[in-house]
Amino acid sequence: MDGKNILITGGTGTFGNAFASYVLENYKPARLVIFSRDEYKQYTMARRFEDHEALRFFIGDVRDEERLNFALKGIDVVFHAAAMKQVVSSEYNPIECIKTNIEGAENLVRASINAGVSRVMAISTDKAVKPINLYGATKACMEKLFIAANHLAGSGATRFACARYGNVVGSRGSVVPLFREMRPTGTLTITDPRMSRFWLTIEQGVKFVDNCSQIMHGGEIFVSKTPSMMVTDLAKAMAPECEIKEIGIRPGEKLYEDLIGSEEAPRTLEFEKFFVVKPAIKLWGNKEINEYSGETGKPVDKDFSYNSDNNTEWLDAEKLTKIINETKVIH
Repeated sequence: MDGKNILITGGTGTFGNAFASYVLENYKPARLVIFSRDEYKQYTMARRFEDHEALRFFIGDVRDEERLNFALKGIDVVFHAAAMKQVVSSEYNPIECIKTNIEGAENLVRASINAGVSRVMAISTDKAVKPINLYGATKACMEKLFIAANHLAGSGATRFACARYGNVVGSRGSVVPLFREMRPTGTLTITDPRMSRFWLTIEQGVKFVDNCSQIMHGGEIFVSKTPSMMVTDLAKAMAPECEIKEIGIRPGEKLYEDLIGSEEAPRTLEFEKFFVVKPAIKLWGNKEINEYSGETGKPVDKDFSYNSDNNTEWLDAEKLTKIINETKVIH
C-alpha cells in the first residue's frame, strides 16, 4: 500500500481506527481517507493521529452514492467497514439496517467501478453464515453483492472480495467491557451457559484483512482461522469471585457462531492460516485459482463446517486471562 490512495468507509469505527493506525505504522500511503458520517468522531480521530500528513477526513454516508462518487476520485484501494452492527438495534430498526448494509454496499460497488478503484475489500462477519438475525442477513446480502460485483466490473480494473472473522475482543458492545462494568456488582449475567464464540484481537483482524487485500484475485470470501472460547470460561477468567446468572438468549442471538456453513464446503479451500470460499456463480473471465502466496489450498471434506462449537482450537483460562489483561476497550 506504499504510495497508494486508500479509503476506509466507516473509518471512525473500531476497525477503521485500528486499521488506520496499522497502515500509518507499516506503510507510506499517499493518502488515507477516513469516510464516515460522524464529525465528532472524525475530530477526535484527527487529534489522536496528530493530523498525520497522509490522513484525510471526508464526511459522508454510504447511503449517498453521489457523495461516494466524490470521495472515491483517485482512490486505489477501498476497505468497506461501514455498517449498522448492533443485532438488537437492527431487529427494532430493520429498514435502517437494510439501507446502510445492503443499499450502502450496492452504492459503493457502483461508485468503485465508476471511479476505477483497483481493489475493494469488504469486512464481513460470522453472523452472515446461516443468519437468524437481520444484521447477519444484511451482511450475507452484502457478500453476494460484492462477489457479483466482479461480474459487473467485467474486464475493468476493479476487483471485489470479502473477509469474514468472528468477535473482536474489547470492541464496542462486546462482552469484555460489559463484564468489566458488572464485576463490582458481584454478579455477571450470561444469556446461556452453552454459548461459545470465535474470538480474536483487533490486531489479528487488521492483519488478516491487510493480507487478504494483498493476495485477492476477486470473488473470494476469506475466512480467518480463529480460536473459540466458552462465554462461561470468559466470565470465570474475568471475575472468578462473581456469581453467574443466566438470563436467556436475546433476540437474534445464536448459541454458537458459524464462519463456514456446510453448504459452502464444496467451494472451500483450506490453507495454513485461513480458508477461501470460492464464488457460487461463474464470474466474467473467471479462472480456477487454488494458490495464494505460493500455497496451494486443499479442498475440505464434503460435509465440512466451521463453527465456534466444532472448532479444534480453544482458548483456556490462562490464555483468556492474558488476552483480557492486554485488552483495552476499543472506541
